[in-house]
Amino acid sequence: MDINGKGDSVDELKGLRITNLDDDDDENIAVDEDDNGEDEDDDDEEEQESVILGFVEKPEHSWSLLRQQFPSKAGGVPAWLDPDNLPTGMSCVCDVCGEPLQFLLQVYAPLVEKDSTFHRTLFVFMCLSMKCLLRDQHEQWKRHPDKQSRSVKVFRCQLPRANSFYSSKPPEGNATDKPLTPGAPLCNWCGTWKGDKFCSSCKVARYCSQKHQVVHWRAGHKLECQQLSLSPQSSDSNACHGGVAQIKAPKGNKSLWPVYEMKNEHESEYDTEMSGDEEHTDNSLIPRNKVDDTMKSLMDTFEGDGDKKSWASFQERIGKAPEQVLRYCRSAGSKPLWPILGGRPSKADIPICSYCGGHLCFEFQILPQLLYYFGVKNDAESLDWATIAVYTCEASCEGVGYKQEFAWVQL
Repeated sequence: MDINGKGDSVDELKGLRITNLDDDDDENIAVDEDDNGEDEDDDDEEEQESVILGFVEKPEHSWSLLRQQFPSKAGGVPAWLDPDNLPTGMSCVCDVCGEPLQFLLQVYAPLVEKDSTFHRTLFVFMCLSMKCLLRDQHEQWKRHPDKQSRSVKVFRCQLPRANSFYSSKPPEGNATDKPLTPGAPLCNWCGTWKGDKFCSSCKVARYCSQKHQVVHWRAGHKLECQQLSLSPQSSDSNACHGGVAQIKAPKGNKSLWPVYEMKNEHESEYDTEMSGDEEHTDNSLIPRNKVDDTMKSLMDTFEGDGDKKSWASFQERIGKAPEQVLRYCRSAGSKPLWPILGGRPSKADIPICSYCGGHLCFEFQILPQLLYYFGVKNDAESLDWATIAVYTCEASCEGVGYKQEFAWVQL
């Protein structure tokens, strides 16, 4: 989460586990006939353990979100950890509609048990279409398919302390920090994916896809193209320096979500009576009455007592810190905090690691509160989810570049 190269913050992420729902919820869980016990509460005797909550806020300094600061962030463009070996080809697009995926958030989550995971970041991307997300939810139920068509994709990247991109010394935490290499040039329109295609006219502007070249042309590159062809050095430095320059939304692109820095706090800090947390709600970006009205309207949509009970338990937990957008807890037995009973995966629904064949474990979940901060409209065509649970290789297997992990969407 908010690591910034500090060892004591890394320790906060080690060995944390997310707790199960209340014990009495289990009798209402619909278990798939092939389920081998994922949803059974086999940790009754364990103490409730700590969870790290992620909160978003506007960055105080723009340099704090550059890749050499190892940030956790949401919206805008990614701060790629490995700036050279980026995902390419079909990995970058929605498998349903073929549009390039948009950056949602990234979590800096190093693992101290291996040198190869000294730096470790997880990146989440998704398609902007709710129709594609609905298709994605259908596809995720397919067990061991030849190919799934997904609109939500997660990539894991990790580096040892000694690497060719960053100093082995911790960053100073100011504008003087610089990476060792510039990184691959990025798309001039989305600022996200590798710009391996050139504008056929000016031969300067770079794009990840023909679609982004067309939309950039219509958004203003048509007027800039002649000037760029005469002055190549005026090319967008943000796209050409892979994180050395200040990270900004590409010029003219209004579709990117607003950028936020992600800060973390232990959930245990909120384990007090709600009356004692008034200062948090008073300063909340989400009005308290809006939260209450939204939760009540959602409760009214549930017909079954099981879903109402599950939602009440979920909301009681979330209500301690309603501004949270992410819950992080990685260990062998960790589980997401599911809002409703329907749409939970069994163990058989979670695939194995496609690289090493090992098990995947739950690492973090993304809450729908993030959509509020992004200003997403609340209508039938807009993106919406109950939670997005991210599962990663339990061994965090090694390899160059980015490995695709697994996301489970509950709508």
